[in-house]
Amino acid sequence: MIDSVLDKLPVYHLFVALAVGLLIGLERGWHEREAVEGERVAGIRTYGLIGLLGGCSAILAQLSQAWLLGLFFVGLCLLMITAYVVTTFGHHKDIGLTSLVAALLTFVFGALAGFGEVSIASAAAVVTTLLLGYKSSIHGWLNRIDEQELHAIMQLLLISVLILPLLPNRTYDPWQALNPYEIWLMVVLIAAVSFVGYFALKIGGPRRGAVFTGLFSGLVSSTALTLSFSRMARHNPAIQNALAAGILIACSAMFPRMLLLASIINVKLLHHLWFPTFVMTICLLLPIIFYLRSTPHKPQSAHSPISNPLELKPAIIFGLFLAFIMLLSKILKVRFGDAGILILSAISGIMDVDAINLSLSRMSLEDLNAQVAATGITLAAVVNTLIKGSLASIIGGTYMGLRVGLPLAVSALAGVVILFI
Repeated sequence: MIDSVLDKLPVYHLFVALAVGLLIGLERGWHEREAVEGERVAGIRTYGLIGLLGGCSAILAQLSQAWLLGLFFVGLCLLMITAYVVTTFGHHKDIGLTSLVAALLTFVFGALAGFGEVSIASAAAVVTTLLLGYKSSIHGWLNRIDEQELHAIMQLLLISVLILPLLPNRTYDPWQALNPYEIWLMVVLIAAVSFVGYFALKIGGPRRGAVFTGLFSGLVSSTALTLSFSRMARHNPAIQNALAAGILIACSAMFPRMLLLASIINVKLLHHLWFPTFVMTICLLLPIIFYLRSTPHKPQSAHSPISNPLELKPAIIFGLFLAFIMLLSKILKVRFGDAGILILSAISGIMDVDAINLSLSRMSLEDLNAQVAATGITLAAVVNTLIKGSLASIIGGTYMGLRVGLPLAVSALAGVVILFI
């Protein structure tokens, strides 16, 4: 109520415009605090006034002619450029364009506030201030990035920001199974996990990097991490324990996530699901602790133990494999019809747990018994766990089969035992 009233007050808009300018001016003033009097083109007061100028210009443009805003902006550009030229030639030094661009952005943010876009102006000002304030850290990161890592960043942006939005989010086959957008999204997830894992291991070392990437991937896709880390383990024997721990962390995070999603939709499922998810998670905790204790935790600041920051080829191959599994699952479902929730759960668990989890949880609110729904969800988790153990064993070799495949098999077996009980 109060926010809606304030949003209609021009005075409030001008106050935000001034605050935006003062915020950016605070950082610029602190950054140039040691400059000799006369060498600093703009300080905290000037930036505050620039923000206020932007706000007033926007209000005037709304009250009279829209082109007035552009006129004020051009005038500010000429004024700031003149001041920088005079200062630079007068002191024979290269000051740079950062403060000039910051001043122009301050005017734009002030204008946004003047037009009533207070949230956008405030958020943009905070982001700008953070970018200005973390100059040394950002430059330090750039200095540590090599050419291969830069190419990996560009490739990840290419497949995610450029290609993914262009793909149709619909199916084309008779079984309604193959969705180009969903298949490529899995490719992007696998590549992103590989990318995050590379830099996590480089910055935090094997132990911390594996833990961070495992937790991150457990919230996104534990299957993607299993594929990525298993490939890494085959070519990097020295950090296989850390990679095994990362896989098991991601796989163990799947169970609490599954329990949380089901309970949010239908709290009655908590009673049926908490015990199997608890037991299956416990089966993975002891191996995780053992692997982490046997892994060095010293950061690898100079280099990463992994040579390639972005594994695109295996990600694409797995995407094709996923498409095959999706198609096969749909054909089986059409062939056998609604023969049973459990058959459908087992087939769905080959690919993913979340989809069948959400579906059965919603059905349990209507005409599906909660016990049957919980059994189906647990069965999907068991199948998914066995699939990830098989992937780790096939891709990572015998060592990863023992370190990862065996604990996952034990966890899945515990889930089967609970289902029969």
